[in-house]
Amino acid sequence: MKKIIIAIAAMSIAIGSFAAFASPKSDLNAMRAYFKKKFPKIKLDQYKDGIYALDKDRREAWKDWMDFAPPFTDALDMGKKLFNKKMKSGKTIGSCFKRRGIGIRQNFPYFDKNKGRVITLEAAINDCIKKNGDKPLKFGKGKLAAISAYMASTSKGKKINIKISNDPRSLAIYERGKRHFYSKRGQLNFACADCHISNAGMMVRGNLLGAVLGQTSHWPTWRRKWAAKAAAKGKSGPTSGLGTLHRRYTGCNKQVRAKPFKPQSDEYTALEYFHAYMSTGISVNGPGLRQ
Repeated sequence: MKKIIIAIAAMSIAIGSFAAFASPKSDLNAMRAYFKKKFPKIKLDQYKDGIYALDKDRREAWKDWMDFAPPFTDALDMGKKLFNKKMKSGKTIGSCFKRRGIGIRQNFPYFDKNKGRVITLEAAINDCIKKNGDKPLKFGKGKLAAISAYMASTSKGKKINIKISNDPRSLAIYERGKRHFYSKRGQLNFACADCHISNAGMMVRGNLLGAVLGQTSHWPTWRRKWAAKAAAKGKSGPTSGLGTLHRRYTGCNKQVRAKPFKPQSDEYTALEYFHAYMSTGISVNGPGLRQ
């Protein structure tokens, strides 16, 4: 019955009728209630561990990877050096952020009322770099992902605190992200919600599907799949397996045979705004390590 309700909700959102009847707060409460019933033994903050909160055996193997020698260590070191490197202006990236950029990951993305748009952490980093006279970095991976990963590491344990203001522009972006999450797309006709709400905890192609709760908490993430792909092309390096959330969005779209949007596009920025809000109150746990 619950799956039927979710399916109906997804269809309603896709045609634009559901959004008029739900506030962000009620969306969040409904999502938490759904997963509390679906996985009654899992506490809210455990969702920061993604699929490893859902499967004991996988969790043990994952903990071994994380405790022994996380493969993203070199990328973190690179990110820290880049974060503290002086730009042409003589300033560092930290100069553009509150608290000098330390311990702030949990507040991104946020709505900037002066600019009238949502600002992701990666967009803010590149805005800072451009403002200080340096060439912006490529979105999705590489050096920008390393800087973002380092900044995420300084927020480890802090609760995600995404604000959806009553500003009509903020609400419109949130609703756009929500529609994206529930809308079917691609030749396989899948929505994000199909995998990460109704089928969370189930298997697909040998992989366990994670829950939407906590999904944004561990990004940027090092994925073994990305590292192996880079190695096959002879492009292994400190950041070869590292990617941002928008890189993952791109991969998800490709997997359902839909044309992906560009990282930091309006579509993915809105999706992240909704997606991150659904993890409000869950601890930051990035950078992560995944299959």
